[in-house]
Amino acid sequence: MSTRRNTVLRTALGACSGLVAGYAALAVAELVSVAVRPEASPVTAVGGAAIDRTPAAVKDWAIRHFGTHDKLVLQLGILVVLALLAMALGVLAPRFRRSASAGVLLFGVVGAVAATGRPDSGGFPDAVPSLVGGLLAAAVLWFLAGRVTAPAGPREAATGGSGVDRRGFVIGTVAVAAASTGAGVLGRRLNAGDAEQAAASRATLTLPPPDSPAPRLPRGVDLRLPGLSPFTTPNRDFYRVDTALTVPRVDAGRWKLRIHGKGVTKPLTLDFQELLRKRLVERDITLTCVSNEVGGSYVGSARWLGVRLAELLREAGVRPPSKGGPADQLVARSVDGMTLGTPVESVMDGRDALLAVGMNGEPLPFAHGFPVRMLVPGLFGYVSACKWIQDIELTTFDAYDPYWVKRDWAREAPIKTESRIDTPKPFANIKAGTVIVAGVAWAQHKGIERVEVQVDGGDWQRAEPATEGPLDTWRQWSWEWPATSGTHTLEVRATDRTGYTQTDKRARPIPDGASGRHSVVVTVT
Repeated sequence: MSTRRNTVLRTALGACSGLVAGYAALAVAELVSVAVRPEASPVTAVGGAAIDRTPAAVKDWAIRHFGTHDKLVLQLGILVVLALLAMALGVLAPRFRRSASAGVLLFGVVGAVAATGRPDSGGFPDAVPSLVGGLLAAAVLWFLAGRVTAPAGPREAATGGSGVDRRGFVIGTVAVAAASTGAGVLGRRLNAGDAEQAAASRATLTLPPPDSPAPRLPRGVDLRLPGLSPFTTPNRDFYRVDTALTVPRVDAGRWKLRIHGKGVTKPLTLDFQELLRKRLVERDITLTCVSNEVGGSYVGSARWLGVRLAELLREAGVRPPSKGGPADQLVARSVDGMTLGTPVESVMDGRDALLAVGMNGEPLPFAHGFPVRMLVPGLFGYVSACKWIQDIELTTFDAYDPYWVKRDWAREAPIKTESRIDTPKPFANIKAGTVIVAGVAWAQHKGIERVEVQVDGGDWQRAEPATEGPLDTWRQWSWEWPATSGTHTLEVRATDRTGYTQTDKRARPIPDGASGRHSVVVTVT
């Protein structure tokens, strides 16, 4: 066999050995994570660490370009990078067996550091799956590299053979791959056990009727026009933006909430059934994500069922700052380690700030915070809408910076008055004549006074608003446009009940939400 063919063979087998070693590491680490917790698996730990350390501008870019698929893209990217690095180390292993094996082990150390450095870390136990996976990968690479660098026998040496122990390599590779697959599948199934129990706790849950039902929506609140967002967003269509690589699946039977901290004279610990026995209220509330671009889709309205957070805080002895309370910030903590900081005054000023257990007539979906989430009307989600909540601490803004504030987002973030054109869609081709232009406008906890539409920079025309719903919801609007042939730009603006008209000055979401006026370009024929 020629030297060139020998080199190609050794390179290919080396890359394969690195890939198999990396696969073994991830599969076995998955199995070991059963003894710790699913979040300690290397891909989840490294992915979470990557999210934590990614600059806010990059996160905003990812959300803007990949939407709710941003986490899947990240996980696939991590796997691709790990595969390429493992293959590269495998190629080096025949010549630098010890160094390559040490390099694979180093990846396990990196995963361990990432696991223990996350906000929800359980300490050293979280490092164990990555360390075990790294050690196994180093051993596998050492073994397989030995088969690639096996000394040539007399026959191979005389004929220029490769000297590769092909039979040993194939047997070793197949055995490792098969055992790793079994370990990975078993780990997945065992880790899914808690998820199945959580799913059962949701499936068997019957929510009590509200003590204070939502007011009946007035006729005409939903215009039901083609292309217009419905007044109530179905659960399946409601936006999801968070940092959780895998959606936490919490067993309602094991869930507990602790309320403690500065100014709390009667610390509370509640389980789920105790929470359900509190006074339940039902309200229509529109939520908005701070990552929502002008004209974006990260806004939705739902009917929520929950307990007023202010009532729980008063039960714990909390007073708002305006009444002499020492705490001005409420820090909510999620089971995945996320922290959100909310002004205590906003929670206790009379608005329907809730610990929600239901959404549109059913228990919260897992992706939206089952069993319990927090929401505060009028504030962007990153300072108010903690999903999978398990802890509330009363503190001050000076004493503690939550997750997003540490990443240069604003400490307080009231939702900005905005509007959007839903129909016609951008770059639509429409026929001349009367065209229905319609969309939604929102200014939660303030209300929308009027909406206006402008064509090609001309005079502003008053749109017809839908019947006004609850104060904390968005408002639909429509306008009959006498469209003429040509290419036209439609622009919308809203004015809230404080008299503020949304600005035309464009601002990106960072640090406290996007601003500007939504416009679409259409062609009329």
